[in-house]
Amino acid sequence: MIITVKPAKSLRGELATLPADKSVAHRAAIFAALAKGESVIENYSLAADPQSTLQCLRDLGVFVKQNKSQVVISSNGRLAFKPQKTQIDCGNSGTTMRLLSGIVAGAGLDITLTGDASLSSRPMKRVIEPLRTMGAKIESSPGDRAPIRFLSHEGLKPIEYILPVASAQVKSCVLLAGLFANGETRVIEKLPSRDHTERMLGLPSEISKHGARILKSSSSFEVKPGNTRVPNDISAAAFWMVAASIVPDSDVKLMSVGINPSRNAVIDILKRMGADIEVEVVSGSRDELLAEPVADIRIRSASLKAVQLHENEIPNCIDEIPVLAVAMAFADGHSEVRNAAELRAKECDRISAVVEMLQNAGVNIIEHEDGFEIAGNQNIAPKSSDYRSFHDHRIAMAASVLSLKSAGESTVADAECVSISYPDFYMHLSELCQ
Repeated sequence: MIITVKPAKSLRGELATLPADKSVAHRAAIFAALAKGESVIENYSLAADPQSTLQCLRDLGVFVKQNKSQVVISSNGRLAFKPQKTQIDCGNSGTTMRLLSGIVAGAGLDITLTGDASLSSRPMKRVIEPLRTMGAKIESSPGDRAPIRFLSHEGLKPIEYILPVASAQVKSCVLLAGLFANGETRVIEKLPSRDHTERMLGLPSEISKHGARILKSSSSFEVKPGNTRVPNDISAAAFWMVAASIVPDSDVKLMSVGINPSRNAVIDILKRMGADIEVEVVSGSRDELLAEPVADIRIRSASLKAVQLHENEIPNCIDEIPVLAVAMAFADGHSEVRNAAELRAKECDRISAVVEMLQNAGVNIIEHEDGFEIAGNQNIAPKSSDYRSFHDHRIAMAASVLSLKSAGESTVADAECVSISYPDFYMHLSELCQ
């Protein structure tokens, strides 16, 4: 599907129905499957990736009932999985495959996790290695990629694992596998990554004398059922934060957005750039069923200045970097993103995709192995272009935001990929542009 995006004179309005947070939704469903009893999840994401997680849980023998955005999960606990298939399809979802790898390995199930062509090209060595160290028997495709076959074993042993990269998915995979091991598994995190797993499960943690965070799990830890509500996704909100900042005469309000401290760097970065952003923390019962802070966010257009991203904030904003690059194009001065090589291992090589996107618009950008440099100018008039999405939802949406500032109409190819995380993106774009 090719989408045509027209330049916008302003963006105005309120979005109350942003997509639910995918990271939280995945985990809420998976953790409910580990608990003995019934759990109810409200505002569950209807995007393709979290739906893949629900189907995978069904294929593992877990009762899952869905009515629009409400999901009911009933389970007999972490030792009661009864796979209905020998091959379980994770679709395009790396989170699904990496988190389920910890559970499948821990439970000693004899099944294969598969995915689509994009997922099968992404690195899985980062979860396979620690799971093998714990005693899991795993066979993989060349290059330690999917499909991944898990074989039954005699049980996992606990390990102490120092994360080689700041990755919430790897951290979560090892901690989830640790829930099946006799003894304490310790994951040591030198650079912070998203903390949804430990926050939602309530896993014990401590800080080492060197400042690293040590997270712990074991088979004695009880995962409890309960009722939860998923906040709206800050990664989806980031596209409107940037769009409203760069398009003149804009005023946009985003409701019930999750502002988890390990996810909200995009707000701090845009504020450093001079963005006009107001964050009103929500109190009361609207979204307090999870241990996740929530806020209403108002953004008005502003003059932006260049920014350099710090190494320790890269994991906190890794998914927002493509659209932050668009903001950098309209910020006066020299912006730089480094230590972000992880972007090359996403749904596509997001570094090269961002470079091509901005070059097509006439922006001066230099590519590095671990990032890029942008010579920005708030008065730049981007050329209209025919953008490639690379079948990556975040690239498609970033290109669409960029197109709002172009001199004429631009197109985005294979734009249907936005359904992976934000099925209503183009409908919301149309509403805000009216």
